[in-house]
Amino acid sequence: MSKTSNILVTGGAGFIGSNFIQYYLNRHKNINIVNLDKLTYAGELSNLSEVSSMKNYTFVHGDICDKKLIFSLFEKFNFSGVVHFAAESHVDNSIAKPDEFINTNIVGTYNLLQASKHFWMEAPHKCKKGKEGNRFLHISTDEVYGSLGKEGLFTENTAYAPNSPYSASKASSDFLARAYFHTYGVNIVTTNCSNNYGPRQHDEKLIPTIIRNAINNDSIPIYGDGSNIRDWLFVEDHCVGIDLAFNKGISGETYNIGGDNEFNNLEIATKICLVLDKTFPKQNSYTDQIQFVQDRPGHDFRYAIDASKIKNELGWEPIENFETGIVKTINWYLKKYKEE
Repeated sequence: MSKTSNILVTGGAGFIGSNFIQYYLNRHKNINIVNLDKLTYAGELSNLSEVSSMKNYTFVHGDICDKKLIFSLFEKFNFSGVVHFAAESHVDNSIAKPDEFINTNIVGTYNLLQASKHFWMEAPHKCKKGKEGNRFLHISTDEVYGSLGKEGLFTENTAYAPNSPYSASKASSDFLARAYFHTYGVNIVTTNCSNNYGPRQHDEKLIPTIIRNAINNDSIPIYGDGSNIRDWLFVEDHCVGIDLAFNKGISGETYNIGGDNEFNNLEIATKICLVLDKTFPKQNSYTDQIQFVQDRPGHDFRYAIDASKIKNELGWEPIENFETGIVKTINWYLKKYKEE
């Protein structure tokens, strides 16, 4: 990146995007970030209260599906980089109403890629003068790989096999990013991450739901028999990986970022309840509130990422294990829910 770069971050008012913006601005003083966010139910400007008054931060309320807006922002700010988080991401919502997932995750990504190609490329595989270092970082998910059995890990070479409208739309956006690299030579890097957790995650997600329902004395809903397994990644560790991929990754490559913390959903709920038993005790254990509910259609059994590529090639290492990360997460949500 050049010494004074304008970076477009899409979806920066959401969970991972807001954590990334704060992380990145604190470590890169020569960067101006423009945060474009539609502010759907999952976007929250209070997530960015710590940076909202900074001179090198600008918020734009808008939709990545608005192609005219995207092109006008590229024209105005002369972006040297794009970090693309914006996406509809809740699987249950994609099952009930897939339309928004198709529009945002596919059409929105296409608009951003088109703008990058238009403003950065003279011709296929020929950058405009001064645009040679410009980069598009596409943030994706391990869900594009489908479901694992009890053994094995997703690698960057795992064949795509999405099983929900959400993961299918993200897979489509990954393929568009790949195509713009191979066809037009746009400098694109893709990252696929495992389940994130930590501060600022939307209340609808599993871990905030467990914490909120526990302290409100409501039932803690767990799909099926709770045996579905996920690999959990603390959000700030993910931000470090994104930073490395954006600034040091090889153009056209994909980097999987995982926490190496595999637990099934029942184990997650139990671990959180046991921490709450110690930090916010009551007469009965919070585990008594765990209740199994009907499983979601097409629920993938297990996700797990092999992150050896980003570790070996870019030197990434997660700082938090699940035991330390979940305590930080619980404490953040206890403070949030007490203030509401």
